[in-house]
Amino acid sequence: MSAVPDGKKLVRSPSGLRMVPENGAFNSPFSLDEPQWVPDKECPRCMQCEAKFDFITRKHHCRRCGRCFCDKCCSKKLPLPRMCFVDPVRQCGECSAISQREGDFYDRQLKVLTGGGTFLVTLGSSEKSETMSCRLSNNHRYLFMDGDSSHFEVELSRITSMQVQTDGSTPGEKDIDTYTSLLESTDLSEGGTSRACGMLLQYRPPGSQELQQLQLETTGDDRKGPTAWLTAMHKAAKLLYESRDQ
Repeated sequence: MSAVPDGKKLVRSPSGLRMVPENGAFNSPFSLDEPQWVPDKECPRCMQCEAKFDFITRKHHCRRCGRCFCDKCCSKKLPLPRMCFVDPVRQCGECSAISQREGDFYDRQLKVLTGGGTFLVTLGSSEKSETMSCRLSNNHRYLFMDGDSSHFEVELSRITSMQVQTDGSTPGEKDIDTYTSLLESTDLSEGGTSRACGMLLQYRPPGSQELQQLQLETTGDDRKGPTAWLTAMHKAAKLLYESRDQ
């Protein structure tokens, strides 16, 4: 184990080298815990094709799920940033497909979120709105809101619900604002049929059980950047929601 700058340390586990925060309390909310490996004595056969392990057919553990597989069923080595691995690691077919889908979020969407966007922000039931810059913190734990007269932050782990406001983008079609559930398959991707134009968050401030509401709306003529930020935030929320079952 060796210390490295920026509050992180390099650790070695049976699965490989990982770069993790020195204080585990500051883990990214997108991170996943490294799984416990299925003990060798409990897996005499591949857990995918049921090939019997011997001197020729060797067993391998998937670094994402910890199950045992033969080389054929666990041959892919892919990046696994959600577990902070430094190098690509061996994963089974099912897990490698999930990691590949997450790759775009880590390669592109996180950069958009930390880069930030400008929105018209309304806090609670206030009738007063303020133009603010909104960005995800570098450790991915907070949304920072910065305006000319105020600053506040929202911890992602305290967000209880999030809805994306969209409008239609078909030429000649009247735009109708709707709020979209995270579980619906609305296409907010580039070139999709819907365009993100706002977001409604509900969260619990520190030391309070009362829900606070926060609304973000795109403003001004140049909405490409803010729309991309909202789309990335939508994908981040889906990733966090789906993580509950992993």
